[in-house]
Amino acid sequence: MRKFLEPYTFKNGAAVRNRIMLAPMTNFASADTGETTPEEREYYRERSRGAGTVITACANVTAGGKGFPGEIGVDRDELIESLGELADTIKGEGAKAVLQIFHGGRMAPPKLLPDEQPVSASAVAAEREGAVVPRELSEDEILEIIQAFGHATRRAIRAGYDGVEIHGANTYLIQQFFSPHSNRRQDAWGGTLEKRMRFPMAVVHEVLKAAEEADDKFLVGYRISPEEIEEPGITMEDSLQLIKELAAADLDYLHTSVMDFFAGSMRDKTDERSRVQMIQDTVGEEIPVVGVGSLHTPDDVEKAMESGTPFIALGRELIVEPHWVEKVEAGREADIRTELSVDDREELVVPESLWTAIVNRPGWFPVKEHAGK
Repeated sequence: MRKFLEPYTFKNGAAVRNRIMLAPMTNFASADTGETTPEEREYYRERSRGAGTVITACANVTAGGKGFPGEIGVDRDELIESLGELADTIKGEGAKAVLQIFHGGRMAPPKLLPDEQPVSASAVAAEREGAVVPRELSEDEILEIIQAFGHATRRAIRAGYDGVEIHGANTYLIQQFFSPHSNRRQDAWGGTLEKRMRFPMAVVHEVLKAAEEADDKFLVGYRISPEEIEEPGITMEDSLQLIKELAAADLDYLHTSVMDFFAGSMRDKTDERSRVQMIQDTVGEEIPVVGVGSLHTPDDVEKAMESGTPFIALGRELIVEPHWVEKVEAGREADIRTELSVDDREELVVPESLWTAIVNRPGWFPVKEHAGK
């Protein structure tokens, strides 16, 4: 049997049927209110039949942290019912349901925010076209956002989720506090590496405190991007310090966010060591590590796990082939779909909003023009 098909039991007793996770991917399919929709739930249902764990698209913990149109909301109690409908859909197919919680920070589009003003650790714009200069958060606002992560966790518990994943990656607010590019503060929340770690760790401790209201098997994970290309930016040395702090906390897993599992540094092209492997080698004995990134075939996944990484998250692969896991289990690896056509949306149960993004972004997915071509 393939190693990734083996079950796993976390230290808190939570058991999953295999080592494959559905990676958290924005699908733009929630209602403008933040409520999950039937179309969105069917998308997750189709991909919950094989994976051991399903991590949802990110859900904003405050109205001012909304990062995408059609994003799941977890910022208000009235969203608990629709959040629960999604949790029930995922769990109904045998997978663990994990809600990813986040704040977009300076990456939030102004038009999605109540006051049209993104916020961040400092008033420094991202290095991208059209980036808006965010407003620097006050001390009181920082504390309110930390508390909002705790409130979001309590809502996830009430909605029936098996866990939450703290989104500390992909340039959003938690990473912005950790980054010397976006955090130029000279107070208790910035100025040194230790102070830049304060906000991420405060969120972790707030979420863990809220998770005490769930049963002992409630999972709390953390997702991290190991490096940034900007100068100044997050270095691997910075991240390894944060990773050690995260491993020492009572988290259940640490999820890396890279485009290629085997790729080396984005900052130093002469350093070809896998960032995921470096994290596994540093803290893998203390906390389960989730690897990800351009792992398409079962052989790719097996190779990635050879050096000890216990979990693999698949993203695009489970959009292109929702039954990836089931086909491996049935000995039908040759039948795994590796590309999609513009005619495949309904068969693959992909929301129209996500499908539009896929077909209009060349190179993101292996798309052929029509079936059979």
